[in-house]
Order: sequence, then C-alpha cells, then structure tokens
Amino acid sequence: MAVFLKVQIFIVDHSLTTMAEAIERCMLADRHPLRRKFQSIRRRVKEDKQSSSQLNELQARIDKSLALVERRQSIPLIEYPDLPIADKRELIAEAISAHQVVILAGETGSGKTTQLPKICLELGRGVTGLIGHTQPRRLAARTVAQRIADELKTPLGEGVGYQVRFTDHVSETTHIKLMTDGILLAEIQRDRFLNRYDTLIIDEAHERSLNIDFLLGYLKQLLPKRPDLKVIVTSATIDVERFSQHFDQAPVIEVSGRTFPVETLYRPLQDISEEGDLATGIEVAINELMAIEGTKKGDVLVFLSGEGEIREVARHLRDLQQHDKRWQHCEVLPLYARLGNAEQNKVFSTSHRRGRRIVLATNVAETSLTVPGIRYVVDPGYARISRYSFRTKVQRLPIEPISQASANQRKGRCGRVAEGICVRLYEEEDFNSRPEFTDPEIQRTNLASVILQMLGMKMGDVELFPFVDPPDRRMVSDGFKLLEELGAVDSRRKLTEVGKTLARFQVDPRLARMIIAGQQHNCLREILIIVSALSIQDPRERPADKQQASDEKHRRFWHKESDFLSYVNLWNYYEEQRQELSQGQLRKLCNREFLAFLRMREWRDIHRQLRLVCRELNYHENADEANYPATHKALLAGLLSHIANLDEDRQYLGARNRKLRIFPGSSLSRKSPKWIVAAEIAETSQVFARCCAKIEPEWLLGINDSLFKRSYSEPHWQKKTGRVMAYERLSLYGLIISDRNSVHYGPINANESREILIRRALVEGEVTTNSSTSKAPFFRHNRKLVSDIEALEDKSRRRDILVDDQQLFQFYDERVGENITTLKHFEKWHKDVVLSQPRLLFVEKHQLMRHGAADIDEVQFPEVLRSGDLEFSLSYRFEPGHQADGVTVTIPIGLLNRVPRYRFEWLVPGMLRDKCIALIKLLPKQHRKKIVPVPEFVDKFLERVRADDVALLDVLGKQLQAMAGVVVPLDSWQPEKMDDFYRMNFRVVDTEGRQLGQGRNLEKLLDNFKGHVEETLQQQTQERFQANNIKQWSFGELPKNYEFEQAGVTVTSYPALVDCKDSVAIQLMDYPRQAEQASRRGLVRLYMLQIPQQVKYLRKELLQGNTLNLQLAGIGQHRDQWLGDLVYAAFYRVFVEDKPLPRTDAEFQQCLASRKENLVPVALEMAALLEEIAGHFNTIRKLLKKANELSWAFAVGDIQRQLAGLIFSGFIIDTPFDYLQHYPRYLKAIVQRLEKLRGHYQRDKQLSVGLNAFSEPLFAEWVSNEDAMVRSSELMEFRWDLEEYRVSLFAQQLGTLHAVSEKRLRAQWKQVKESLIDIRS
Repeated sequence: MAVFLKVQIFIVDHSLTTMAEAIERCMLADRHPLRRKFQSIRRRVKEDKQSSSQLNELQARIDKSLALVERRQSIPLIEYPDLPIADKRELIAEAISAHQVVILAGETGSGKTTQLPKICLELGRGVTGLIGHTQPRRLAARTVAQRIADELKTPLGEGVGYQVRFTDHVSETTHIKLMTDGILLAEIQRDRFLNRYDTLIIDEAHERSLNIDFLLGYLKQLLPKRPDLKVIVTSATIDVERFSQHFDQAPVIEVSGRTFPVETLYRPLQDISEEGDLATGIEVAINELMAIEGTKKGDVLVFLSGEGEIREVARHLRDLQQHDKRWQHCEVLPLYARLGNAEQNKVFSTSHRRGRRIVLATNVAETSLTVPGIRYVVDPGYARISRYSFRTKVQRLPIEPISQASANQRKGRCGRVAEGICVRLYEEEDFNSRPEFTDPEIQRTNLASVILQMLGMKMGDVELFPFVDPPDRRMVSDGFKLLEELGAVDSRRKLTEVGKTLARFQVDPRLARMIIAGQQHNCLREILIIVSALSIQDPRERPADKQQASDEKHRRFWHKESDFLSYVNLWNYYEEQRQELSQGQLRKLCNREFLAFLRMREWRDIHRQLRLVCRELNYHENADEANYPATHKALLAGLLSHIANLDEDRQYLGARNRKLRIFPGSSLSRKSPKWIVAAEIAETSQVFARCCAKIEPEWLLGINDSLFKRSYSEPHWQKKTGRVMAYERLSLYGLIISDRNSVHYGPINANESREILIRRALVEGEVTTNSSTSKAPFFRHNRKLVSDIEALEDKSRRRDILVDDQQLFQFYDERVGENITTLKHFEKWHKDVVLSQPRLLFVEKHQLMRHGAADIDEVQFPEVLRSGDLEFSLSYRFEPGHQADGVTVTIPIGLLNRVPRYRFEWLVPGMLRDKCIALIKLLPKQHRKKIVPVPEFVDKFLERVRADDVALLDVLGKQLQAMAGVVVPLDSWQPEKMDDFYRMNFRVVDTEGRQLGQGRNLEKLLDNFKGHVEETLQQQTQERFQANNIKQWSFGELPKNYEFEQAGVTVTSYPALVDCKDSVAIQLMDYPRQAEQASRRGLVRLYMLQIPQQVKYLRKELLQGNTLNLQLAGIGQHRDQWLGDLVYAAFYRVFVEDKPLPRTDAEFQQCLASRKENLVPVALEMAALLEEIAGHFNTIRKLLKKANELSWAFAVGDIQRQLAGLIFSGFIIDTPFDYLQHYPRYLKAIVQRLEKLRGHYQRDKQLSVGLNAFSEPLFAEWVSNEDAMVRSSELMEFRWDLEEYRVSLFAQQLGTLHAVSEKRLRAQWKQVKESLIDIRS
C-alpha cells in the first residue's frame, strides 16, 4: 500500500511539473490566472486534499490557451515597401531584441507608423500576446490599422485589428492592435500589468498629450515588473533625448523621411506692412511666392491663431480676387477643428480643384492632419495655446509665439510634393530666441482626471509618479482641489466613495459628478444627455458663409434660461427624427439643420456608453421630465467653481474674484440673470462663460458644504428662543451665497455663547416671562435687588452704587456649569443643582452695592407728586441723552387740563438744589458775582421757601433780591441752556396706560392733546350717562362729581348740563365751578323746553315799540338777539340764579312748579332795564360822533374799550343781574365824562393812565383764559369794582356801591393773581 501511495504521489508531482511548464507557453493574458490556480492546487495536494477535478479543469484551460497560441503561430507574409525605415529594419530589430525600450525618431514619411508593427511581428512578437500600437486620434487608429492590414493582406479585424471609443474590431487571432492612447489607459484599470500585450508601440509621442505623458510614466513603473514586455516610443525628431533619459538611456534610432528641400524666408510683418496688419502681410508674402515660383504652381498653407483671424484674412483675400488678376484663380479655404465635414472635404479632396488653393488653418494642420498638395507655408509665428491657470482656475487660450519645434513642424508641412518655401513673418533672431519646445500638456492643464485615475488604480503619490516632465506641484495641488470640490477626495487626499464611482466613468470628473447628482435628484435622463453633449465637440455647425441661416435653425432649440437644456431640446428633436427617417434621410436632415451628422452619432454613442455604466451602478433614468431646479442642482454638483454673480455693466463676478462675461452665442447673453453657472470658463480676447444657465444661489447648499466658508458676526441673545444666535455669511470661492442668516451660535463657539447667555439672560434678565428661569426664586430675588439699586441710582443721578455687570457676571460664571449655551440647558442644570445647593445663585445685597445710599429716601425722591386733590406718579431715569432722562411725571389724558402749571418746575426735593445752583451759574457775570458761594445761598433759599404752583424763577428772583440785594431781570435767566434733566418730562398716557406722547413743554402737550382730552371725557360720559339730545329730565341723578380709573390713577370729573340750543347734553368738566356754571345755563335751556308757551308769549310781548327799535338800530344791535337773550336771562333769574342746583328729576319739577309764576314779572322788569340801557347807549354813540378833536383821542379810545366790555354780544346773559341793573349808572357816568371833556381833557388823560394800570392786566387775563371770570370770583369782583372806580373818577355825584380807591384796587389785584394760579392750572 505504501509503495502504491509513493507511486501515486510521484505521478501527481510529475503532472504538476508538466503543467507548470505548459503555463509558461500559454497566452500572456492567461498566464497569471493559471499560475494562481496552479498554486492553489499544489497547496491542496500537499495537504492531501482531493484535487483531481480541479486538476482536470486547469488542464482544460491550459489546453485551450495552448491551442490559441498554436493558431496564432501562423502569421501573415511580411513585405516591406520602399520606405526609409526598411533600410534600417535590421538595426531596429536588433535594438528591439537587445533592449526593453527603444526610441525611434522618424521624420514624416519615414514609414515608422506602419512598418514598426511588422518588424515586431517578424521578431516573433504578437503571438502569445498582442502588439499594441497607440495613436493619438481615433481616425488615425482606424486608417493605420487598415493600411497595415492591406500590406499584410489580411482582413481587418483578424491579423490586424483596432479599438477606438465605441468600436472594437479585435479577434482572438489578432496580432497587431491599433488603438487610441485613451483605450490603453482604460485597459490599465482592468489589467494593471497589461498582460494582454508583449509589445507596446507608443506612436507620435512628441505630441506630449496628457494621455501620452501618463502612459510613459506608467510604463516606466511597469517595465521592471514585466521584463518580457517590449516598449517602442516613436517620435518626430523633437527632443528624443528626453525620452531616452526617461527610460534610463534607452537607445535612439533615427530614420530620415521622404521630403524635398525647403527654403526658409524671414519677412518680419512690420517690414512688409506699414501698420503691421496681418492680412496685408500674408498678401505680400503670397505675392512674393507667386513671383518666385514662376511656372511651378503649388498650394499655400497659411497658419493662423483662430477662427476669427481666418475669417478676417479670408475676407481680405477674397476682396483681392475681384481687383487683382493674379488672385482670380485662387481658391481660399478655411480649416479648423469646428469646421463642418463638407468644408473639410474641400480641403482634403483635390479632384475638383479650381486653381491654386490657399488653405487658412489653425495649428490643427501642424501635426494632426496632412493637407495634400502643399508646396508653400506662410507662418505668422503665433498660435492659440491652451493654458490652465491654477491661480484663476481658468482655462486660458492666449495667442502666443510658437516654439522652435512648432515652427519646424509648420515648415515640414511643405516640401512633400516638390521643393518648398516657408515664409516666416518674423525675424530670424526672434526664431532663435524662442523656446526649443512647447510645454507638454501635463504642465498646462488641470490634472484632476489624471489624479483621479491614479488614485483609482492605487498608483501611489502623484508627486512621485515618474512623468517625463513632472508637473508643477501647484498644478498637482490644484487638481486635488478640484477633486475635493467634487467630493472625490477628502482632506487627506484619499479617494471617497464618490471618487471611486467617478473613476468608473470615462469622462471628465466634473461631468461624472453631474451623473451621480442626476441620480440623486431624479433627473438622470436629462443629465446623461447634457453630459454626453459636453463630452464632444459641439454638433451644431456654423459655416462662415451661412452664419445667419445656421443661427436661425439652432435658435429653435434654445431654452430661455439654460443653454444646457438647449442640448436636451436638440436631443429630443433628433431622436424623434431618427425614429422616423432612414440613415440617408437623417444625414440630409442634419445637413439642412446645420448639424454635424458624425458628431450627432458620436453623441449617441457616448450617451449609450454612459447608460451602460449607469446600469452597472444600478442607476435608473427618470420616466417623467425633470424640473428645472433639479436638473441644474445636478449640474452644479460638477460646476461649483463655475458660478458667477451679476456685477456691473452686464459683467459677472466669478469664483475667486475673476471678472467674466456671458459668451455672445449664449441664449442668456442679452438677459443677464443675477446668478449663472457655466460649463466652461475660458479666456480668449476676454474671459467668457460658455454654455450658461440661470440658477438660484440656494441650490448650491447641500452639494459639498465643506467648501463653503462660513463667517459669523454679531452674536446676540435671542430672548424668545433662549439661545445665542449669530448672523452667518456663506461664501463659495469668494462669492457671497447668502448673508445674515440667523444661526444657533452655541455649537459654533460654546465659550462665547455661554458668556453671552450669562450676561444677557442672567445678568441683564433678558428671558421670557413664561420661562422657568423667570419664575425661579433666585432670578426674581436677584432682579429685584438690581432693580431697587438701579432706582436709587436713577434718583440720585449717580452710577456708583450698583456694581458693574462684570462683577455680577463673575458671580454667575463661577457657579454656572460648563458647556451651557442655551436657556434650556441652564434650566436642566439648575433643576439638578438646586436640590443640593438651593441658594447657590442667590446674590446678597451687599455684593451688589459699592456703598450705602442713606441720603436717597422717599422725601427727597418721592414716588408720587401731590398737587391739591391730584396725585401723579413719578419715575426716574439716569441716561443722559435719552428722552426720559431725569424725572418723569405720568399724566392720564383725562387730567391733562388740570395739571398745575408751575409746580413741576420745582421737580423733587432731591433735584431742586442742583437745579437752582445751575440756574444761578447761568446768570450773567454782573449778577452772578454778587451771589457767592452759590451752594450756600441755595441752601438758605431752600430753607425759606416751599415748592408750590408758582413760577420758580419768580420766587428765586425775589429771594435773591431779599437775601443779597440783587435784582435779576426776568430775561437774564437762561433756563433753556440747562440740561434737559433739570426740566420735568411729561408723559401722557391713555386709559390703558399706553403712552400717547411725551416732552418737556407742557403747553405744547396741552395744545397737541386738547382734542384727546375732550374725547376721553366724552367717552366716559357716554359710558355713564345718557349724554346727548336731552329735552327733559330723563337721566336720573346728576352727581356732583364722577370718578373713574385711568392708567392706575383715579380721575375726578364733574358732570354738567350743557346748553345745546334746542336740547341739553351731559358733559364732564375738569373743575366743579366750571361744571356748576355750565349746568346753570343748561338748566335754563331745560326749563325753557318744559314751558314753551310762556317762552312764546314773552317773545311776543317784550321789547315792543318803534322808539326802541330805532335806538337799537342806532347802536348797531338787533332786537331779535336782545329779545332772545332777555328771555334766557329772565329764566336764569327766576329758576337758577342764587339757587341750589336740582340733582334729581323731583327737585327739578318742584323748582319749575314753584317759580314759573314769577317769570313774567321778572321779564317785564328786565325789559324795562334794557330799554333804559339802550337809551343811554344811544346817547353815548351820538356824543362819540361829535368828539372828533385830536386831543380827545386818548379818552375816546378808553371809553370805546369800556363800552366793548359792557355791551357785547350775549352781555344780557353773561352779566349777572346784580351788575346788569347798574348799567344805567355806568352809562350815565360815561355821558358825563364825555360832556366834561372840553376844557378838562388833560385831567381826563391823567385819570385814564391810572385806569390803564388796572384795565390792561384785567383785559390780558380775560383774553388769555375765557374761563377766568367763571372760575375766579376775585377776578369777577375786581372787574366790577373797576367800573365803580370809573364812576368815582368821572361822575362822583352818581355815587358808588361801596368805597373804592386805587389802593383798594391794588390790594384786590394781588388777591386776583393768587386766585389765577388755579386758573392757569
């Protein structure tokens, strides 16, 4: 048994050894997975595990791979055409065999592109692996593959195949695979070691595209790991030494081309054109070529910087064709990348030529294309070169002088059909001073896509990657910044999940990011259309000779707010037509619509490829049309740094403070929306935003919030929410996206938020009344202490009693827990801490006071000011400059008319001393210097007086005279210069205590609120009484006074019956005497309304006769007015005069019944009195007409003033009968005075002067206060005593009621002034 096992083990070991040998003969692509499987089986055998079935499976895979190798051993017959490279094929073969890398520098026409793969095939390469052959362009990959297949006489797709985007013509028997460098890059992601290839030919390496430089760097890393791999780098004769050094001094083989000699002419533009005009310079250069060539005809290739220059020069040359015979047989053709296929075919087709062709081309004709028939080249020496600025983040397209290598490439475009001439429109010295080579693309473009691929393939640090020419570190950093903007990498430059997804899309990272966002926003259908459109050259053609027609066709697809959605509109239209039309019809449609058919097909191909990737990621397209915001939010995900805000003059401010404009071809160019996003921002003549859309800035939120810069300002306490808030400014790349957004500041700055919470909520008490804090015992206790001490400070006008807020803050800061930033947090903390330390936050009074305030008491600073029966609340404020600084008295609107006029000048005892000192110090120096020291004088003054409703300045002036003998004129006082707090601030409030107004001028407030007072009293009247249209006593009792609450103050008013002519009304009066007087008149009207027949009788019988009527007419009076007033006055005497007022209906009726019989006798008596008065008055009028001497004017004026005070409209009613019955005597005295004037006017004048000393102040009071006579009995008595005094002066024989003299009148006037104090109030 043991022998059997040994034999079996020997057989298995021999079988495994044979397998291992066979694996090394398999296809390269199969070897690695076969080796891994083989190692797994060997481990199982050593562990004595069953492995026979796995051995059989492995053997089958090996046999299949070996069979394929066997089939691939048959290679096509290799023949070499007569090309320069054929002469050196043995040298090249030896170099390839001996070295892993060979650099082949071949001129144009050397045959390197088509013959190198055949040399490798002849060496036995391409059997177990492919000979990979890269081309920079898809067209070149297809055409070169066809040419090699034709030379090897094998069908395309068998021995020779090609793979480009969307097309794969490679089979199992393919030996040579042509492909774009992008296809090879994509394969690296799936096959890190490129195991499918045994040879790689990197063609046109001198172009130094981004893909080529990345491939060269990657291959340098790969070669040590793949010693069997051969790499051949082909290049034009441009900087081949750099490639050799890159691959560790790889051998360089140079192969000449098949060209004719080319002469170079230097014709500086400024020498052949006066103004340095380019079109003129080209004209002169071509004229010189025409003169040189003689009979040898040839086409001319002119290199220009851009489409604009091509159109300008073409216009100039076509104008020449109309005037110059030499130019009539020339055909001017443009050539640039965006040119339509039909126009391009004119350039490359020579079968329909119409004479000499002048091709105006961009640098696309430098290396990419070979224009047939070119014999001459005109080189202005400039080209538009794409350069990315890592500072401005803009892809610039400046026009720059070309390098020497580019100039030689242009020169090499001629001399292929015959001897050529290259005219350079610049000096030879300029050529020699130019850089030798153009900067490789990797040093002048954004590296985000390269970095993303490297991170996706885990190729290590980008900055350590072996590029031929390493990019600037700043360019690498900028690439990472873009990936960070897209969310592809994190702050540590590690790939995120988004980044891993981005790497799966073979498009620009920006566009891939849009696709991911399109899935999130349910707009994937539209985004795939837009992304695939942005991945290709614009399919909308715009021929130079049909620009207007093409624009009109394309304008149908415009979207009014978005160029991106214009692509969607175009796509929808094209898809509809594609479904209905055949391929031929569709191609014709595209020609009519100025759409490039091949680009439209390429658009669909890319769209299909992207949809396949989306399916792999389980992305689903939206069935319904996506809305505008969703689509553009998805676009913004890839274009965050391509936003701009409208600035001035239709210019935009873009990210990082760059100025730009909307490209004129955009549908938005004339609309100028406030915010835009652009697919591309490029700099040509200026910075343009291409393919734009209107956006809203808030759409940016939520895309990549880590990019936003947030700045916070004005942290403040928000009482309502109990949190510290701040204003947030959100900016993206320098653009302000939103400003002054209110945000919670607690999570942003916990320490500052805690400090603000303590200061505003606890120290200053800024909390809502319904919060737990406001109801907490500690809070109420502490706030009351602070309020009480602040009240002391306001009263004393000092800020040195209460400790400052900082000390109170420190008290709380030492006790309140850490990390408490909101009132809710504080209340939770306090609820827990109060259980163990209930008085932790209670402040003691001594902790809040710097010193005592014993001098601040209720006497010095009362809370209430009393004046008579009135009480007014006082409040104090110490805040200079504030409207309420000082002491404020609150006056309910109902009491405004009753406030004392002068009492408030005295302020309160605690402030009166300082006010008096201030007043005296403001006196002129001649008065002030006699009153020193001022404080001592004021103290003595205050001991001698008491505050009262008299003018402070009057009292102060009298005391100055009495105490210091100083007479201060009234106009020497300057109270207006005092600080405002020395004047009482009056605050007027309504019934609810709401402030209606305030100020320090009481008279102005009285004028402003006069109507309000009446409205307030009327409102109270209507609430309590039947107020209006009263014709009988139906309102119950008429009280003597009525009290009501207003703003917390009891207001006492006095109801009165008011005469309304045909009825009476009840109104509230401010004073009892005023109410009584009004009520007496109202009662007269009410009595008259009760007995209308008697009124009618009296009107009929009284004041009859022609004599009386003539007298009344003579004195300018009207009988009807006298009659009405007489009846009224008669009722007044009978029912009201000197009688108590009835307060009830019963009293009223009893008075009416008992007194109405006296009405007629009294009326007749008064009528007789009035007739006598009329007679005397008529006599006086006649005498006054005769008193026309100038010397009597003073006396006549005094008499007229006296008569105006006696006989006036309503005097019969207004004059009490006790005085009215003396009118005949007063009038007789006037008659006698007039009769005595002749010869005695000097004496009369002297007496009149003495009278004026009494009559003028009386008249002034009468005019200034219409209620003075009613409310002041002293004034009334003085007024009639003055009439008696006149009788004693001018008609002493008529006698007086009582003794009257000047001395007595002076004593009476003092009493009047005292009584008038209340009148003014």
